[in-house]
Amino acid sequence: MKDKAVLEMKNIHKSFPGVHALQGVDFTLCEGEIHALMGENGAGKSTLIKVLTGVYNKEEGQIFIKGKEKAVSIHSPQEAQKLGISTVYQEITLCPNLSVAENMYIGRSDSLYQNWKKMNADADQILKALDIPAEATQQLASCSIAVQQMVAIARAVDMDCKVLILDEPTSSLDEQEVEKLFRLMRELRAKGVGIIFVTHFLDQVYEVCDKITVLRDGKLVGEYEIKDLPRVKLVSKMLGKDLDDMSDIKGEQSVYSGKDANERIFETEGLVSNAGIKPFDFYIKKGEVNGFTGLLGSGRSECVRAIFGADRVIGGTVKKNGKVIKITKPLDAMKNGIAYLPEDRKIDGIVGDLSVRENIILALQVLRGFFRPFSKAQANKFAEEYIKLLGIKTASADTPIKSLSGGNQQKVILARWLLTNPEYLILDEPTRGIDVGTKIDIQKLVLKLASEGMSITFISSETDEMLRTCSRLIVMRDRKVVGELSGEDLTQNKIMSTIAGGEKDHEQ
Repeated sequence: MKDKAVLEMKNIHKSFPGVHALQGVDFTLCEGEIHALMGENGAGKSTLIKVLTGVYNKEEGQIFIKGKEKAVSIHSPQEAQKLGISTVYQEITLCPNLSVAENMYIGRSDSLYQNWKKMNADADQILKALDIPAEATQQLASCSIAVQQMVAIARAVDMDCKVLILDEPTSSLDEQEVEKLFRLMRELRAKGVGIIFVTHFLDQVYEVCDKITVLRDGKLVGEYEIKDLPRVKLVSKMLGKDLDDMSDIKGEQSVYSGKDANERIFETEGLVSNAGIKPFDFYIKKGEVNGFTGLLGSGRSECVRAIFGADRVIGGTVKKNGKVIKITKPLDAMKNGIAYLPEDRKIDGIVGDLSVRENIILALQVLRGFFRPFSKAQANKFAEEYIKLLGIKTASADTPIKSLSGGNQQKVILARWLLTNPEYLILDEPTRGIDVGTKIDIQKLVLKLASEGMSITFISSETDEMLRTCSRLIVMRDRKVVGELSGEDLTQNKIMSTIAGGEKDHEQ
């Protein structure tokens, strides 16, 4: 092993039916280093981590850990743990009803009797050492998501970990919380822990990491020092093609120019639901892309959920082409030509055990009624058409959707709604947690569909993505609409100042 290396993975191979997920991948992690693992969805990042943590068995290759003479074999997460490899996943796997200390020590005592006093004192000591703002005895549920993430890390670190894997730990955190997490990561680095950081946020990589390893299509592209790899280079290595300026995808697409281009397809007046948003007015024209923007929790999703009838509407009216329509549940919205891609694809989106084909035809089947099922040939035709159209990476239409990467799952749900041929498509965070290449594909598709006359509402936490796709932005703060921006006002600064409030707050 190299001098400072705590972990070496050499020539790792792993296949699944129809997919060679890892092809001879090497990875080295040194002590006291934060090392980003980057790549598009389906590049092999998750598979490499699952091989390292014993969730998957590798078919070929060797893993070396500092302090062990020979290559180690890891067949379960418990074995990985014993070797000093700990993982903190995006979805926090702790027990919110227990105390912070109980979460840190649960399942770790060999004796039947727990010395509570000692456990709480030990936990407090670790929390203090890592500067985590929590008490040992407080209930975990009372802590913010960021602090819960840190408790998960404290648990991992206390298990004498040499290698800490952080898998998308920042996806549900705000900026201040991310900063706290980074502080903790830097402290651990100073203590000699090797950290593997998996993320889609380029800014964060450049802020906190020392090295980057890039994977593409299951192969190693290379390992780079941060200082030697400018962002544009990183993106082109992940995508396998040189990127010109991504910002101007709007200019490549034509704008819808039908006679009805100025007609309001859908509009709402005083719409309000049981999810706590203030009554709001809204309209969208034919072939327009507009969007809701605002900080997390500002009510963006709640507005579109009210339009789609996903939350219970308690007041206001919805009009289609000037006529009042009644939308009390999602099926009413679907029958009126509205489609909605939800923010949480795991809960509201995919049906994990069904195949890609079954997931694609699901919404159209609901509209048609389950007593009139599609023939196998029809369903196949639909599925193949959209797999091709959206470039969905899957072994076949029969593959269970749960075995696809996050970005490809997202494309399947998009295919599901496009198949219903909607007049109005609502996309809530359609690119969250997916790679740069797929993001651009989805943005281009949005602009293409709009140029053909589809009306689209696009919601994203990434302001630059909104600016690239939307021609009009509705700005929200504290669950109410506080402004609307279009034309020259569509700038980062203007959005931020409107969200923050100040000049003049014009109510809608």
